[in-house]
Amino acid sequence: MCKQCGCGEGGRVQINGCDAGTHTHGHEHASHHHTGELNIPLLDANARQAERNRGYFEAKNIGVVNIFSSPGSGKTTLIGETVRRLAGNHRIAVIVGDLATDNDAKRLQQTGVPVIQITTGTMCHLDAGMIAEALKRLDTDHLDLLIIENVGNLVCPADYDLGEALRVVLLSTTEGEDKPLKYPPMFHTADIAVITKTDIAEAAGFDRRQALASLEKIAHHAAVCEVSARTGQGMDAWCDELVHALSHKTAAFSHTHAHH
Repeated sequence: MCKQCGCGEGGRVQINGCDAGTHTHGHEHASHHHTGELNIPLLDANARQAERNRGYFEAKNIGVVNIFSSPGSGKTTLIGETVRRLAGNHRIAVIVGDLATDNDAKRLQQTGVPVIQITTGTMCHLDAGMIAEALKRLDTDHLDLLIIENVGNLVCPADYDLGEALRVVLLSTTEGEDKPLKYPPMFHTADIAVITKTDIAEAAGFDRRQALASLEKIAHHAAVCEVSARTGQGMDAWCDELVHALSHKTAAFSHTHAHH
């Protein structure tokens, strides 16, 4: 289980509704003690699989984006609108992680791109092994961009490399400006921070200057985008930033540009 939150070990994982077996993170609970950090054998095993995933993605020239947020921050809406804007120039698939439902996957299937659902059961994060299993259900020979919607959680997912090229973290205007200060590991590891739901910022009493100051303190290296996926505000700039960032990480994006 995760040291931080105590999520269940041995949860029943399903991929597209099919049982993927009892997921144990590749370690035996009785044989390893927990340190002050996460269980070391668990992270070592995940890191090895993540490197295998990364090598696979690089060989296939697939740009992979891992998107994090707390529940209700607008991940699914943002991903759906991003897919609609980029699908004309890129071959896209989405992997969706959720504890119990496939509601988000069903919404994203409406975009027309392949969507793989991973239901994690009692586990609050995706790991590299789950991604490797999900890839078996995708035609990766005809794929340029893979977007991973991680489980809604800003704690445990930060520790699990999936083999992605980019990490994107969302901060909703409805959540409070100090989220980066409360969850520094997640925001510190992000390549791009996206402030979502800007259309309701005023109604939510969102202090934009304070939020940007929090991001600058914790994630000063990250690009910051401000969007409303519902109205379209800032979406062109976000898509351009995403493609630009991938162009520095992935050969497939080195000579491509987003057109909207």
